[in-house]
Amino acid sequence: MLDPAVRPAPAIRSFPKAAAIAWTLLIINTLGSTGAKTVIPLPRSVSQLITMGALGTAFIIALALNPRLKFRPNAYLFLLTLLAVLSVVASLNLEGGFGALFRCFRFALFLSTLWLLTRWWDGGLDLVRQHIRTYGAVLVTVVIGLVLSPGNALPFEYGGRLTGTVWPLTPPQVGQYAAVVIGLTILLWLSGKLERKHALVVIVPAFAVLLLTHTRTAMLGLVVGTIVALISQWMSSARARKVFTGLIFGGLFVVVVLGGLVQTWFLRGQSEENFSSLTGRAKVWDALLDAPRTTLEYLFGVGLTDKSYDGLPIDSSWLAVYHEQGYVGIVIVAAYLLVLVVVAVLRPPSPARACAIFLITYCLSASYTEAGLGDASPYLLHLALAASLLVRVPTDEPEFLEEPA
Repeated sequence: MLDPAVRPAPAIRSFPKAAAIAWTLLIINTLGSTGAKTVIPLPRSVSQLITMGALGTAFIIALALNPRLKFRPNAYLFLLTLLAVLSVVASLNLEGGFGALFRCFRFALFLSTLWLLTRWWDGGLDLVRQHIRTYGAVLVTVVIGLVLSPGNALPFEYGGRLTGTVWPLTPPQVGQYAAVVIGLTILLWLSGKLERKHALVVIVPAFAVLLLTHTRTAMLGLVVGTIVALISQWMSSARARKVFTGLIFGGLFVVVVLGGLVQTWFLRGQSEENFSSLTGRAKVWDALLDAPRTTLEYLFGVGLTDKSYDGLPIDSSWLAVYHEQGYVGIVIVAAYLLVLVVVAVLRPPSPARACAIFLITYCLSASYTEAGLGDASPYLLHLALAASLLVRVPTDEPEFLEEPA
Protein backbone atom coordinates (compact mmCIF):
# COMPACT_ATOMS: atom_id res chain seq x y z
CA MET A 1 0.00 0.00 0.00
CA LEU A 2 1.30 3.44 -0.92
CA ASP A 3 2.18 5.90 1.79
CA PRO A 4 -0.56 8.59 1.56
CA ALA A 5 2.04 11.23 2.38
CA VAL A 6 3.90 10.48 -0.85
CA ARG A 7 2.34 11.98 -3.94
CA PRO A 8 2.65 9.88 -7.08
CA ALA A 9 4.50 11.43 -9.98
CA PRO A 10 2.21 12.92 -12.61
CA ALA A 11 1.55 10.77 -15.61
CA ILE A 12 3.51 11.61 -18.71
CA ARG A 13 1.39 12.12 -21.80
CA SER A 14 2.20 12.58 -25.45
CA PHE A 15 0.87 15.14 -27.90
CA PRO A 16 -2.38 13.66 -29.32
CA LYS A 17 -2.21 12.55 -32.96
CA ALA A 18 -5.37 14.46 -33.77
CA ALA A 19 -3.83 17.65 -32.32
CA ALA A 20 -0.76 17.04 -34.49
CA ILE A 21 -3.06 16.77 -37.51
CA ALA A 22 -4.67 20.08 -36.56
CA TRP A 23 -1.21 21.66 -36.39
CA THR A 24 -0.38 20.28 -39.84
CA LEU A 25 -3.59 21.77 -41.21
CA LEU A 26 -2.66 25.16 -39.73
CA ILE A 27 0.62 24.96 -41.62
CA ILE A 28 -1.23 24.11 -44.84
CA ASN A 29 -3.46 27.13 -44.30
CA THR A 30 -0.45 29.45 -44.13
CA LEU A 31 1.18 28.12 -47.32
CA GLY A 32 -0.70 30.69 -49.39
CA SER A 33 -1.83 30.37 -52.97
CA THR A 34 0.70 32.34 -55.04
CA GLY A 35 3.98 31.32 -56.61
CA ALA A 36 5.38 29.87 -59.79
CA LYS A 37 3.43 27.95 -62.42
CA THR A 38 2.52 24.54 -61.09
CA VAL A 39 3.17 21.23 -62.83
CA ILE A 40 -0.55 20.47 -62.76
CA PRO A 41 -2.56 23.68 -63.35
CA LEU A 42 -4.11 24.71 -60.04
CA PRO A 43 -6.57 27.64 -60.19
CA ARG A 44 -6.02 30.08 -57.36
CA SER A 45 -9.64 29.74 -56.28
CA VAL A 46 -9.06 26.01 -55.75
CA SER A 47 -5.87 26.52 -53.74
CA GLN A 48 -7.61 29.15 -51.61
CA LEU A 49 -10.48 26.74 -51.00
CA ILE A 50 -7.98 24.09 -49.89
CA THR A 51 -6.14 26.41 -47.49
CA MET A 52 -9.34 27.76 -45.93
CA GLY A 53 -10.76 24.26 -45.74
CA ALA A 54 -7.62 23.20 -43.89
CA LEU A 55 -8.12 26.00 -41.35
CA GLY A 56 -11.78 25.15 -40.81
CA THR A 57 -10.95 21.46 -40.38
CA ALA A 58 -8.15 22.29 -37.94
CA PHE A 59 -10.58 24.32 -35.83
CA ILE A 60 -13.17 21.53 -35.81
CA ILE A 61 -10.56 18.95 -34.77
CA ALA A 62 -9.22 21.20 -32.00
CA LEU A 63 -12.76 21.89 -30.76
CA ALA A 64 -13.61 18.18 -30.78
CA LEU A 65 -10.46 17.46 -28.76
CA ASN A 66 -11.15 20.27 -26.31
CA PRO A 67 -14.98 20.52 -26.03
CA ARG A 68 -14.79 21.90 -22.49
CA LEU A 69 -12.71 24.83 -23.77
CA LYS A 70 -9.80 24.38 -21.37
CA PHE A 71 -7.09 26.92 -22.20
CA ARG A 72 -3.68 27.55 -20.76
CA PRO A 73 -3.03 31.22 -19.93
CA ASN A 74 -0.64 32.50 -22.57
CA ALA A 75 0.60 36.08 -22.89
CA TYR A 76 1.65 35.61 -26.53
CA LEU A 77 -1.82 34.49 -27.64
CA PHE A 78 -3.50 37.10 -25.43
CA LEU A 79 -1.58 39.89 -27.17
CA LEU A 80 -2.30 38.35 -30.57
CA THR A 81 -5.99 38.33 -29.65
CA LEU A 82 -5.77 42.05 -28.90
CA LEU A 83 -4.15 42.49 -32.31
CA ALA A 84 -7.00 40.58 -33.95
CA VAL A 85 -9.57 42.81 -32.23
CA LEU A 86 -7.65 45.87 -33.39
CA SER A 87 -7.62 44.45 -36.93
CA VAL A 88 -11.40 44.08 -36.89
CA VAL A 89 -11.88 47.65 -35.65
CA ALA A 90 -9.51 49.01 -38.31
CA SER A 91 -11.19 46.94 -41.06
CA LEU A 92 -14.74 48.06 -40.31
CA ASN A 93 -14.32 51.18 -42.44
CA LEU A 94 -14.05 48.81 -45.42
CA GLU A 95 -11.19 50.81 -46.92
CA GLY A 96 -9.69 47.49 -47.95
CA GLY A 97 -13.07 46.12 -49.08
CA PHE A 98 -14.89 43.10 -47.70
CA GLY A 99 -11.68 41.14 -48.17
CA ALA A 100 -10.35 42.86 -45.03
CA LEU A 101 -13.20 41.45 -42.93
CA PHE A 102 -12.65 38.00 -44.43
CA ARG A 103 -8.97 38.20 -43.44
CA CYS A 104 -10.05 39.20 -39.93
CA PHE A 105 -12.33 36.15 -39.78
CA ARG A 106 -9.44 33.93 -40.90
CA PHE A 107 -7.15 35.51 -38.29
CA ALA A 108 -9.75 34.96 -35.55
CA LEU A 109 -10.29 31.31 -36.55
CA PHE A 110 -6.53 30.78 -36.67
CA LEU A 111 -6.11 32.17 -33.14
CA SER A 112 -9.10 30.24 -31.83
CA THR A 113 -7.53 27.00 -33.01
CA LEU A 114 -4.25 27.88 -31.31
CA TRP A 115 -6.10 28.68 -28.07
CA LEU A 116 -7.84 25.30 -28.19
CA LEU A 117 -4.48 23.54 -28.70
CA THR A 118 -2.87 25.26 -25.70
CA ARG A 119 -4.31 22.46 -23.56
CA TRP A 120 -1.40 20.32 -24.83
CA TRP A 121 1.32 22.97 -24.69
CA ASP A 122 3.63 21.57 -22.04
CA GLY A 123 7.18 22.37 -23.15
CA GLY A 124 7.56 18.99 -24.87
CA LEU A 125 9.30 18.39 -28.20
CA ASP A 126 6.50 16.44 -29.91
CA LEU A 127 5.24 19.59 -31.61
CA VAL A 128 8.77 20.42 -32.81
CA ARG A 129 8.96 17.04 -34.53
CA GLN A 130 5.56 17.60 -36.12
CA HIS A 131 6.72 21.02 -37.32
CA ILE A 132 9.79 19.47 -38.93
CA ARG A 133 7.84 16.60 -40.49
CA THR A 134 5.20 18.86 -42.03
CA TYR A 135 7.59 21.44 -43.46
CA GLY A 136 9.88 18.60 -44.52
CA ALA A 137 6.97 17.13 -46.50
CA VAL A 138 6.42 20.54 -48.13
CA LEU A 139 10.10 20.61 -49.13
CA VAL A 140 9.74 17.12 -50.62
CA THR A 141 6.99 18.45 -52.90
CA VAL A 142 9.37 21.23 -53.97
CA VAL A 143 12.05 18.68 -54.89
CA ILE A 144 9.46 16.56 -56.75
CA GLY A 145 8.47 19.65 -58.74
CA LEU A 146 12.13 20.33 -59.54
CA VAL A 147 12.55 16.80 -60.90
CA LEU A 148 9.33 16.81 -62.89
CA SER A 149 9.63 20.30 -64.35
CA PRO A 150 12.99 22.07 -63.84
CA GLY A 151 11.92 24.94 -66.09
CA ASN A 152 8.90 25.76 -63.97
CA ALA A 153 10.76 25.15 -60.70
CA LEU A 154 13.57 27.54 -61.66
CA PRO A 155 11.63 30.17 -63.62
CA PHE A 156 13.19 33.17 -65.33
CA GLU A 157 10.75 35.59 -63.69
CA TYR A 158 12.18 34.63 -60.30
CA GLY A 159 15.76 34.89 -61.53
CA GLY A 160 16.24 31.13 -61.68
CA ARG A 161 15.49 30.71 -57.96
CA LEU A 162 13.83 27.51 -56.74
CA THR A 163 10.05 27.70 -56.37
CA GLY A 164 7.30 25.26 -55.52
CA THR A 165 5.54 23.81 -58.56
CA VAL A 166 3.47 21.03 -56.99
CA TRP A 167 1.96 23.61 -54.64
CA PRO A 168 2.61 27.25 -55.66
CA LEU A 169 5.37 28.55 -53.40
CA THR A 170 7.66 31.56 -53.84
CA PRO A 171 11.45 31.29 -53.27
CA PRO A 172 11.30 33.19 -49.93
CA GLN A 173 8.68 30.73 -48.68
CA VAL A 174 10.73 27.70 -49.70
CA GLY A 175 13.87 29.24 -48.18
CA GLN A 176 12.06 29.98 -44.91
CA TYR A 177 10.74 26.42 -44.56
CA ALA A 178 14.16 24.94 -45.34
CA ALA A 179 15.92 27.19 -42.82
CA VAL A 180 13.47 26.38 -40.02
CA VAL A 181 13.71 22.64 -40.70
CA ILE A 182 17.52 22.79 -40.69
CA GLY A 183 17.76 24.84 -37.50
CA LEU A 184 15.31 22.73 -35.48
CA THR A 185 16.87 19.47 -36.71
CA ILE A 186 20.36 20.63 -35.69
CA LEU A 187 19.10 21.48 -32.20
CA LEU A 188 17.33 18.13 -31.80
CA TRP A 189 20.55 16.36 -32.77
CA LEU A 190 22.60 18.49 -30.37
CA SER A 191 20.25 17.58 -27.53
CA GLY A 192 20.57 13.87 -28.26
CA LYS A 193 16.92 13.61 -29.36
CA LEU A 194 17.87 12.62 -32.91
CA GLU A 195 20.57 10.34 -34.30
CA ARG A 196 23.23 11.89 -36.51
CA LYS A 197 22.37 9.82 -39.60
CA HIS A 198 18.72 10.78 -39.34
CA ALA A 199 19.66 14.43 -38.84
CA LEU A 200 21.89 14.41 -41.93
CA VAL A 201 19.11 12.88 -44.03
CA VAL A 202 17.07 16.00 -43.25
CA ILE A 203 19.75 18.70 -43.08
CA VAL A 204 21.73 17.99 -46.26
CA PRO A 205 18.86 18.06 -48.81
CA ALA A 206 17.14 20.93 -46.95
CA PHE A 207 20.35 22.97 -47.14
CA ALA A 208 20.63 22.22 -50.87
CA VAL A 209 17.07 23.50 -51.28
CA LEU A 210 17.93 26.65 -49.32
CA LEU A 211 20.94 27.32 -51.55
CA LEU A 212 18.83 26.92 -54.69
CA THR A 213 16.28 29.47 -53.44
CA HIS A 214 19.00 32.16 -53.07
CA THR A 215 16.98 33.52 -50.13
CA ARG A 216 19.28 35.82 -48.17
CA THR A 217 16.79 36.47 -45.39
CA ALA A 218 16.37 32.75 -44.68
CA MET A 219 20.13 32.10 -44.76
CA LEU A 220 20.90 34.95 -42.38
CA GLY A 221 18.03 33.94 -40.12
CA LEU A 222 19.33 30.36 -40.01
CA VAL A 223 22.88 31.43 -39.18
CA VAL A 224 21.93 34.02 -36.56
CA GLY A 225 19.21 31.85 -35.00
CA THR A 226 21.48 28.82 -34.73
CA ILE A 227 24.35 30.82 -33.23
CA VAL A 228 22.10 32.43 -30.60
CA ALA A 229 20.54 29.05 -29.75
CA LEU A 230 24.01 27.49 -29.37
CA ILE A 231 25.13 30.33 -27.12
CA SER A 232 22.08 29.67 -24.94
CA GLN A 233 23.34 26.07 -24.53
CA TRP A 234 26.98 27.06 -23.95
CA MET A 235 27.15 26.30 -20.23
CA SER A 236 25.05 23.14 -20.28
CA SER A 237 26.18 21.29 -23.42
CA ALA A 238 29.72 20.38 -24.42
CA ARG A 239 28.41 19.35 -27.84
CA ALA A 240 26.90 22.80 -28.33
CA ARG A 241 30.27 24.40 -27.50
CA LYS A 242 32.03 22.16 -30.04
CA VAL A 243 29.49 22.86 -32.76
CA PHE A 244 29.62 26.61 -32.05
CA THR A 245 33.41 26.58 -32.33
CA GLY A 246 33.16 24.55 -35.53
CA LEU A 247 30.71 27.03 -37.01
CA ILE A 248 33.02 29.95 -36.24
CA PHE A 249 36.03 28.31 -37.88
CA GLY A 250 33.91 26.99 -40.73
CA GLY A 251 32.49 30.47 -41.32
CA LEU A 252 35.97 31.98 -41.41
CA PHE A 253 37.06 29.33 -43.93
CA VAL A 254 34.06 30.01 -46.15
CA VAL A 255 34.62 33.78 -46.05
CA VAL A 256 38.36 33.54 -46.79
CA VAL A 257 38.44 30.68 -49.30
CA LEU A 258 34.99 30.85 -50.87
CA GLY A 259 34.33 34.56 -50.48
CA GLY A 260 33.75 35.07 -54.20
CA LEU A 261 31.16 32.32 -54.40
CA VAL A 262 29.41 33.62 -51.28
CA GLN A 263 29.28 37.13 -52.74
CA THR A 264 27.90 35.81 -56.02
CA TRP A 265 25.22 33.84 -54.18
CA PHE A 266 24.15 36.85 -52.13
CA LEU A 267 24.11 39.27 -55.08
CA ARG A 268 22.00 36.90 -57.24
CA GLY A 269 23.17 38.76 -60.35
CA GLN A 270 21.66 42.04 -59.16
CA SER A 271 23.12 45.46 -59.78
CA GLU A 272 24.60 47.41 -56.87
CA GLU A 273 21.64 49.82 -56.95
CA ASN A 274 19.10 47.00 -56.86
CA PHE A 275 20.96 45.26 -54.03
CA SER A 276 21.26 48.44 -51.97
CA SER A 277 17.51 49.10 -52.33
CA LEU A 278 16.78 45.56 -51.05
CA THR A 279 15.43 44.41 -54.43
CA GLY A 280 13.17 47.46 -54.70
CA ARG A 281 11.72 47.15 -51.21
CA ALA A 282 13.11 50.53 -50.12
CA LYS A 283 11.14 52.33 -52.84
CA VAL A 284 7.86 50.76 -51.69
CA TRP A 285 8.70 51.52 -48.06
CA ASP A 286 9.43 55.18 -48.82
CA ALA A 287 6.18 55.55 -50.75
CA LEU A 288 4.23 53.93 -47.90
CA LEU A 289 5.78 56.16 -45.24
CA ASP A 290 5.30 59.31 -47.34
CA ALA A 291 1.61 58.66 -48.04
CA PRO A 292 -0.82 60.96 -46.19
CA ARG A 293 -2.82 59.33 -43.40
CA THR A 294 -5.48 60.44 -40.98
CA THR A 295 -4.90 60.41 -37.22
CA LEU A 296 -7.01 57.28 -36.87
CA GLU A 297 -5.03 55.56 -39.62
CA TYR A 298 -1.78 56.47 -37.90
CA LEU A 299 -3.07 54.93 -34.68
CA PHE A 300 -5.09 51.93 -35.91
CA GLY A 301 -4.13 51.44 -39.57
CA VAL A 302 -6.37 50.78 -42.57
CA GLY A 303 -7.31 47.18 -41.75
CA LEU A 304 -5.98 43.87 -43.02
CA THR A 305 -4.82 43.86 -46.65
CA ASP A 306 -2.91 41.45 -48.88
CA LYS A 307 0.34 42.94 -47.49
CA SER A 308 0.84 45.18 -50.50
CA TYR A 309 0.87 48.91 -51.15
CA ASP A 310 -0.02 50.42 -54.51
CA GLY A 311 0.08 46.94 -56.01
CA LEU A 312 3.58 46.11 -54.74
CA PRO A 313 4.44 43.82 -51.80
CA ILE A 314 5.45 45.62 -48.61
CA ASP A 315 7.87 42.84 -47.55
CA SER A 316 8.42 44.11 -44.03
CA SER A 317 6.51 42.94 -40.97
CA TRP A 318 6.91 46.27 -39.19
CA LEU A 319 5.74 48.40 -42.10
CA ALA A 320 2.92 45.98 -42.92
CA VAL A 321 1.69 46.24 -39.32
CA TYR A 322 2.10 50.04 -39.45
CA HIS A 323 -0.01 50.11 -42.62
CA GLU A 324 -2.70 47.70 -41.44
CA GLN A 325 -2.84 48.16 -37.64
CA GLY A 326 -1.05 51.45 -37.08
CA TYR A 327 1.22 52.44 -34.22
CA VAL A 328 -0.98 50.58 -31.74
CA GLY A 329 -0.41 47.41 -33.73
CA ILE A 330 3.35 47.97 -33.71
CA VAL A 331 3.25 48.32 -29.90
CA ILE A 332 1.33 45.04 -29.57
CA VAL A 333 3.71 43.16 -31.90
CA ALA A 334 6.74 44.55 -30.04
CA ALA A 335 5.10 43.54 -26.74
CA TYR A 336 4.52 39.89 -27.67
CA LEU A 337 8.04 39.59 -29.09
CA LEU A 338 9.45 41.12 -25.90
CA VAL A 339 7.41 38.71 -23.78
CA LEU A 340 8.76 35.72 -25.71
CA VAL A 341 12.35 36.97 -25.45
CA VAL A 342 12.14 37.66 -21.71
CA VAL A 343 10.50 34.30 -20.92
CA ALA A 344 13.08 32.47 -23.05
CA VAL A 345 15.94 34.20 -21.24
CA LEU A 346 14.49 33.35 -17.81
CA ARG A 347 13.93 29.66 -18.55
CA PRO A 348 16.73 27.24 -17.54
CA PRO A 349 18.79 25.73 -20.40
CA SER A 350 17.04 22.85 -22.15
CA PRO A 351 16.51 21.51 -25.68
CA ALA A 352 13.02 23.07 -25.71
CA ARG A 353 14.41 26.47 -24.72
CA ALA A 354 17.11 26.27 -27.42
CA CYS A 355 14.49 25.50 -30.11
CA ALA A 356 12.32 28.38 -28.87
CA ILE A 357 15.26 30.79 -28.93
CA PHE A 358 16.12 29.73 -32.49
CA LEU A 359 12.54 30.34 -33.67
CA ILE A 360 12.25 33.70 -31.93
CA THR A 361 15.61 34.87 -33.27
CA TYR A 362 14.78 33.68 -36.77
CA CYS A 363 11.45 35.51 -36.83
CA LEU A 364 13.03 38.69 -35.44
CA SER A 365 15.79 38.69 -38.07
CA ALA A 366 13.32 37.96 -40.89
CA SER A 367 10.81 40.61 -39.79
CA TYR A 368 12.82 43.39 -41.46
CA THR A 369 12.36 42.08 -45.01
CA GLU A 370 9.43 39.66 -44.68
CA ALA A 371 5.81 40.34 -43.70
CA GLY A 372 3.83 38.11 -41.36
CA LEU A 373 3.93 39.26 -37.73
CA GLY A 374 0.51 40.93 -37.84
CA ASP A 375 -1.71 38.29 -39.44
CA ALA A 376 -2.10 34.50 -39.73
CA SER A 377 1.21 33.35 -41.21
CA PRO A 378 4.03 30.80 -40.86
CA TYR A 379 5.88 33.31 -38.67
CA LEU A 380 3.06 33.39 -36.13
CA LEU A 381 3.05 29.58 -36.16
CA HIS A 382 6.83 29.49 -35.55
CA LEU A 383 6.33 31.84 -32.60
CA ALA A 384 3.37 29.80 -31.34
CA LEU A 385 5.64 26.75 -31.35
CA ALA A 386 8.21 28.77 -29.40
CA ALA A 387 5.52 29.79 -26.90
CA SER A 388 4.49 26.14 -26.46
CA LEU A 389 8.11 25.20 -25.73
CA LEU A 390 8.42 27.86 -23.04
CA VAL A 391 5.33 26.75 -21.09
CA ARG A 392 6.09 25.65 -17.54
CA VAL A 393 3.51 23.09 -16.40
CA PRO A 394 2.76 22.91 -12.64
CA THR A 395 2.71 19.36 -11.29
CA ASP A 396 -0.68 19.95 -9.66
CA GLU A 397 -2.69 20.30 -12.89
CA PRO A 398 -4.30 16.87 -13.24
CA GLU A 399 -6.83 18.10 -15.78
CA PHE A 400 -4.07 18.43 -18.35
CA LEU A 401 -2.63 14.97 -17.73
CA GLU A 402 -3.65 11.60 -19.12
CA GLU A 403 -4.73 8.93 -16.71
CA PRO A 404 -1.90 6.46 -15.93
CA ALA A 405 -2.15 3.07 -17.54
